[in-house]
Amino acid sequence: MPTFALVGASHIHTPGFSNKLIDRSDIQMKYVWDQVVPIAEKHAAKLDAKVVTDPSQVWADPEIEAVIICAETNLHKDLVLPAVGAGKHIFVEKPLGIGAQDAIAMAKAIEDANVLFQTGYFNRGNPIYQFVREHIAKGSFGRLTRIRHSNCHMGGMEDWFVEKDWSWMTDPKQAGFGAFGDLGTHSLDLILWMIDREVQIVTSSIQTADARFGSECDEYGEGLMVFDGGILGSVAAAWVDISNPVVFQINGMDGNAYVVDGKFYFTSKHVPGADGKKPWTDLPSVWPHAFDIFLDAVSGKQYPALVSPREAALNSAIMEAFYHSAKQQRWVEPLKVK
Repeated sequence: MPTFALVGASHIHTPGFSNKLIDRSDIQMKYVWDQVVPIAEKHAAKLDAKVVTDPSQVWADPEIEAVIICAETNLHKDLVLPAVGAGKHIFVEKPLGIGAQDAIAMAKAIEDANVLFQTGYFNRGNPIYQFVREHIAKGSFGRLTRIRHSNCHMGGMEDWFVEKDWSWMTDPKQAGFGAFGDLGTHSLDLILWMIDREVQIVTSSIQTADARFGSECDEYGEGLMVFDGGILGSVAAAWVDISNPVVFQINGMDGNAYVVDGKFYFTSKHVPGADGKKPWTDLPSVWPHAFDIFLDAVSGKQYPALVSPREAALNSAIMEAFYHSAKQQRWVEPLKVK
């Protein structure tokens, strides 16, 4: 039975991950660390684990096979590098890096250490997106022209981040960004996962609505990417939308697909019955959550593909380019991830 440690517990998703850990009888928790001791104590009590005041205690313990890093984003590099240096498998909550350079450095260290890695891009397991990715590969859409994903909620207006321990997520110095980066990273991951081509150049507009968290913390934005071959990808993300009815759209010269109000519509010249007139329901099975996939991988169970360190670093590089574009009001070429 593998032994885990929770290193950093301040992310908004930590309570959900803790619940999943409690429900797993095939792993055991030993340590919890957070730079805010009361936060560590709260999660340690929930997980029946011991609080440590220095993460080096985790790296030095040979019983610890894997660590879960849910710390502030600006702490990731200082936690990831010693963790993988000690041979620990790691789950790092998204995004991997606060920018391109630290994300690329972490990705290289993870690959060199040959440890298991995962991050929290759970939308890949959605049956709709699995189906779309498969049919892109099959050519069911023909020559692709455009793909778009929107990930928006009203969390900023409802003060999700200030009610508990998550206010750091509205501080770009700790989180790296505000709403567009926080939610847009999921949309970006999906598009990059589906479109297996290099992003050549990006542009964006990233804005505040009422500057609830200060003028430096963005609350919504739109980003546009140009892939090799001229395919356009667009990302929308916000903390200030009362709903998000139109989530996804893809267009090609032989077909299209979209999701509206949770219903999936699919049209293709190459697939019988795909006329787009009614919701398409012949879809693959849902994957486990990205976090459960990591727990399964460490526990030796079968699991779908993990997010690679290189994919996570590319996401950080492109997101950084979006923010540079918005600030400079020009097209920007993302830093290459080799």
